Amino acid sequence: MSPQLLAMVLAPLLGLFVVCIGNGFISSLTALRLDASGASDTVIGLVSSAYFIGLTLGAMFNDRLIVRIGHIRAYSSFASLTAVTILLQGLFFDATAWFAFRLIGGWAAVGVFLVVESWMLLAGDQKMRGRLLALYMIALYGSGMLGQVKLGMIDAWGETAPFMVAGMLASLSVLPMVILPRVSPPIEHVEPLSPYRLIRMTPTGVMGSFGSGIAIAAVYTLLPIYLQRIGMDVFQVGQMMASTILGAMVLQYPVGRWSDRQDRQVVLIALGIFCTALSVLIVLLPNSPTLLLVLLFLLGGGIFAIYPVAVSHSADRAPSGALVRMIQGLLLINSIGSAVSPLIITPAMSALGEPGLFWSFVVLNLCLTGFFLWRRNARPAPIPVAPFEAAAQMTPVGAEMRVTEDLEQGALGHELMEDLSAVVPDVEVATPVMEDIFNHAVPEPGAASYLPDTADGKSGTYDASPEMRAAS
Repeated sequence: MSPQLLAMVLAPLLGLFVVCIGNGFISSLTALRLDASGASDTVIGLVSSAYFIGLTLGAMFNDRLIVRIGHIRAYSSFASLTAVTILLQGLFFDATAWFAFRLIGGWAAVGVFLVVESWMLLAGDQKMRGRLLALYMIALYGSGMLGQVKLGMIDAWGETAPFMVAGMLASLSVLPMVILPRVSPPIEHVEPLSPYRLIRMTPTGVMGSFGSGIAIAAVYTLLPIYLQRIGMDVFQVGQMMASTILGAMVLQYPVGRWSDRQDRQVVLIALGIFCTALSVLIVLLPNSPTLLLVLLFLLGGGIFAIYPVAVSHSADRAPSGALVRMIQGLLLINSIGSAVSPLIITPAMSALGEPGLFWSFVVLNLCLTGFFLWRRNARPAPIPVAPFEAAAQMTPVGAEMRVTEDLEQGALGHELMEDLSAVVPDVEVATPVMEDIFNHAVPEPGAASYLPDTADGKSGTYDASPEMRAAS
């Protein structure tokens, strides 16, 4: 990465890192404080859902505001509003007020993400998006992990200290943005594919995205309550949450590389079984802090990997012209799952006690595994057509960062495969031809290449078309 490109993205990434340190542990702290005050699981679920509802609404409408007032002013407005809502939480301890503060805070937080992601899209070309996405994920997950690690220390400073620190961090995150030269990256209004079209195009991707949203939101909002109820203090809760997020960051890439060499539906099935087994072990094994730390590390890696693998599976089927809109639509489905997650799982925790969280994970992952098995039998997955791109939860605009040149070329190759299969019905004949294209074995213009022997023992020739040569 060139020094010039790094200089362009350093300020927004630094701003994101600073604001997310506080914003990350506030989600855990909100649930912990409500639980410690004796609030019911239903109330905790409603307040926790408010943040994700705000995220969903902001992702749909905040881009229009950014177009009107520009990126720097928009970032300053969103970060300031984030700081105000966090500080108000420290002043007014009331569940109804906290619902409103978390709703507005989610709306403002996704505005910050929109500014940062669209800025990074402008900074680099398509070939650089993979590296920019990696930097984005390091800033997002690294800040969340750091915030959780420091939660116990900051909480020891006083009852309102965590809210003051998080509010100050949100305010300070404006500084890297405002000291830059005035830049206003272009941004277009987002129109993701409708849920109906997504379900017709990729049922596995829709179900994986929705289920992943439920699980990830439960990790951020309800896992701290479970840890507190089994006797851990705030410091220990922060350590456990940090281990979970670290697992999400570390294990996502190797799982993705595995999905490049394997049927992605098989990987999704394996992840569902893996998360189910870990959830059962957490409930049944003795509450050893060290063992729980390891199990949560593995569980975080499994839960957070489902979404990017599901999106990659969907990209294997999508036409090249619909890739961005498809990923945006799956992100919306994921956000809806996050919004309803606490409302679905808190009744189970009320009925079954603190283990209800992990029994909910068991039921959720068994349902996902069963669905993935059914879909694989109904329609086997295609061979992966492009390298896996790791992904965090992003805004619809930032979803474009995932659409690299390799992914577009893979989708184009998938379209050519379908066209060739229509001309050459024998899949055993058509597939090696496309594999030659993917392996850059397309001959020079005008040269002939030979099809494998057909069932009747005859051979044929074809002349590589310009479109096929472009796909190589």
